[in-house]
Amino acid sequence: MKTLIICISANHGNTEKIAKAMAGVFDAKVLKPQEVDVKSLSQYDLIGFGSGIFYFKHHRALLELADKLPTIKKKAFIFSTGGSGYIEYHKALKDKILKKGFSIVGEFVCKGFDTWGPYKLIGGRNKGRQNKKDLEDARNFAKGLMKVKL
Repeated sequence: MKTLIICISANHGNTEKIAKAMAGVFDAKVLKPQEVDVKSLSQYDLIGFGSGIFYFKHHRALLELADKLPTIKKKAFIFSTGGSGYIEYHKALKDKILKKGFSIVGEFVCKGFDTWGPYKLIGGRNKGRQNKKDLEDARNFAKGLMKVKL
């Protein structure tokens, strides 16, 4: 299964660590949104979209890429890291991807080290994240996707 993971990890590298853990399972390439040639997406069986969560949704660069995607029938998964770790924050990206014809085969979320706003004053929250368990959870999620019929 040829897989591409599109990821932007803007602050502490939380999401990049998760993306690389998943990529190891898939033997996938990890690209930043600005590195993606949307015309080349047809060559992939599965495409992952992930970033940290900013103001209750994925990073602006990932959302902008989703707007530029061609209409294409492909399997996709969404992932994120954030201070809260709420899967509900995937909605904006999920809606954009679904409108482009993708089908979502899975979603993964985990907490990440967060120093936004007032959390910076106390040294951040979720210290020590991404940890070994988070990375193992990401690998297990990817292994589960390997079993999905494409």
